[in-house]
Parts: sequence; C-alpha cells; structure tokens
Amino acid sequence: MSGEMVFSQGQLRRARYAVAAVFCVHGAVTGSFATRIPWIADHASVGAGQLGLALAFPAIGASVAMPLAGAISHRFGARGALRGLLTLWTLALTLPALATNLGTLCAALFVYGATAGMSDVAMNALGVETENRLDKSIMSGLHGMWSAGALIGSAAGTLAAHLGSDARLHHMLAAAALTVLGLAAYQGVLDLRSAPDAQAPPRFALPPKSALVIGAIGFCAVFAEGASLDWSAVYLRDVLDTSPGLAAASTTAFALTMAVARLAGDKVVDRFGAVRTVRVGGVAATAGGVLVVVAPHPAVAMGGFALIGLGVAVVVPLAFAAAGRSGPNPSQAIAGVATITYTSGLIAPSAIGAVADATSLVVSFGLVTALAFGLVAGAGVLRGAGRVPVSGGSGAVVGVRGVEE
Repeated sequence: MSGEMVFSQGQLRRARYAVAAVFCVHGAVTGSFATRIPWIADHASVGAGQLGLALAFPAIGASVAMPLAGAISHRFGARGALRGLLTLWTLALTLPALATNLGTLCAALFVYGATAGMSDVAMNALGVETENRLDKSIMSGLHGMWSAGALIGSAAGTLAAHLGSDARLHHMLAAAALTVLGLAAYQGVLDLRSAPDAQAPPRFALPPKSALVIGAIGFCAVFAEGASLDWSAVYLRDVLDTSPGLAAASTTAFALTMAVARLAGDKVVDRFGAVRTVRVGGVAATAGGVLVVVAPHPAVAMGGFALIGLGVAVVVPLAFAAAGRSGPNPSQAIAGVATITYTSGLIAPSAIGAVADATSLVVSFGLVTALAFGLVAGAGVLRGAGRVPVSGGSGAVVGVRGVEE
C-alpha cells in the first residue's frame, strides 16, 4: 500500500473502531463454529480420529489460499479486498453443518479455512497499518475484539446447543447476521491502495533465523489456544460426560478470559513488561492445562480452560513486536513469526485429534500443558517487545496473519 497517503486524526480514529468491529465479526464466526463441533461431528458420523483429520482441512485450505490475499489487496485495495474476503468468510460458516459424511466435511472445512485465512490476512494488514499511522499500540486491543466476537459467537452457540437446535439453521441465521454486520463495518477502514508502479507483494518469504526462536514462543501459545478453542467442548462431553449445553459453555469460558486479557493487554505490558507478562501468563496456562488433565468435575476443567485462555492471550502481539526488533529486516521477521504462529493454530486441532485417536484426549491436553510451560521457559526472547515498528506501506506485511485465535 502507498506509504504516502495522509489521513486526519478523525479518519484514523474511525478506522480504528471500524477495523475493531471487523475483528469482532471475524471472531464471532469462529466462536459460532467451535461450539457446534460436537453436533457437526455427530451429524457427519465421524469419531475423534476422523474429526481430527477433518480439522486438518482448514489448515490445508488456508495454506493454499492465503498467498492470494496479497494479490487481491494489491488489485482491489485494502478496503475492497476486505469487503469481499470477509463476506466469503461469514457465508462459509454455513458449510460445515451441511456435511453428512467425512468427505463432505473435509471439503466444507477446506473452504472454511481458505476464506478464514484470506480474510484474516486482509484485516490484520489493515490493523498494522492503522496502528502505524496512529503511532500507538492497538493490536492487543484488536485481538481482544476478535476474542470478544468469539465470545459472542460461542455464547450464542452455547444457547443453541442447550436448546438442542439444528446447527444448520443456527449457522445460516448467524451467517446472515454477521454478513450484514461485516458489510457495515468495513466501510470505515482505511482505503489504502498500492502505488501505481508498485509490484505485487511476494507470495512467500522464508523467515530469517532471528524470527525462529520468537516464532517458537508464538507456536506454543497459539497451539494451546487452537486446541482449547476447538476441543474444549468435545473434551467435556467425551471425557467428563457433560450435557451439550455445558460442554459448549467451556468454549465460552475460554473465549471470555481471552477477550478480557487481550483488551487489557496493552496496559498490562506497559506496566510490567513483556517478559514478566508472558512468564506469568505461562504459569497460568500451565496450571490451567494441569487442571484440565486431572479434572474430576466439569467445573474444574472449565476453570482450567479459562486459565489457558488468560495465560496465552497477549503472547502473539508481543512476538510480533519482538520480531520487529530482531534483525535488519523487521517486516520479514514479523512475516516469519506470523507464518509460524498461524501454522500452529491450524495444525493444533488436527494434532489433538490424532493424539486422542492414538491415546486419549487427556493425553492430548498433557501435550498442551507441556507447550504452555514453554512460555515460562522462553519468555526472555520477548525482552524489549513493544509496538510493532512497521514503517512505510503494508506491501511488506500483506500475506501475514496476526493470530486470534
């Protein structure tokens, strides 16, 4: 995008609120889907192992489609790209619940993942650009709005599951409402466009060595987040034999703590520093994982999932900031960290399913607990993290996902 475009403070404030609303809508789609995974699995007649296989297809779809987002933004501008990609994402919510077997579920989740990845690229690129022009940290708050959206979506899904409603009807109504809200929100974002002589951004760039260790911390956090978001309801239903409504509520508890921690994240980091914040968060997430593994009662497991959400909430924005200070090419380092963390979020659900199929879901969350402890051990690599220092246009960061998830 053109780095020469100038916007007034009023335009920038409106753009901040607009992109926050977009993050909220995106999160609501994810929350709506996650709470109905048990229903979708039953409707498609798939077990834990097959469900784990199916949940790998969003990763495949996103990996194939994400490189296209940069070219779409380059061609249509940031606002135009966001309008189309966010609409495709909200409408894709209807697809998984329509699946009647493993094959159709995999196909539906492929499209679901492809639209998720492309729209996520577009909104995060706009978030970075808006933060850069405001010259103040907003990314943790934007991620908080994503979590708030996931909370709203999961709360509605919890109610729908409690009432025993058909997920096909639930997701059709949710998709219609979220499409309208997304189309209203996108109009206020910055209308950034590439310079006439600008080349399209590269489809792929290998992460520099300086980004690999930082990316590993993000990998641990996002793996715990993705596993908890997609498997918490299944865990309570299958391991602790809870009702569908209560199982879905565990996802809501997780989303709630993520939202609160991210919304407060900028102030907490300013006061206590990145390293201390992540280290204490790692302790909380590890304790949460232990509670999930040993839980004798659903309330204990739900508390464990809530602690995991609280502990990992601010890690990824801080990983981006540390990457921006880790070498001579900040944009490439940020892109490398984002690629690693995004991959983690996509493979976590299927990895949990594969381990559960070979052993049990309890063992799967033992793995999550071990990765959460990695935050305690590795927090020092985030020393000095602050606002991500992305200068110039967003061409260097288009194609990079900032994880909510």
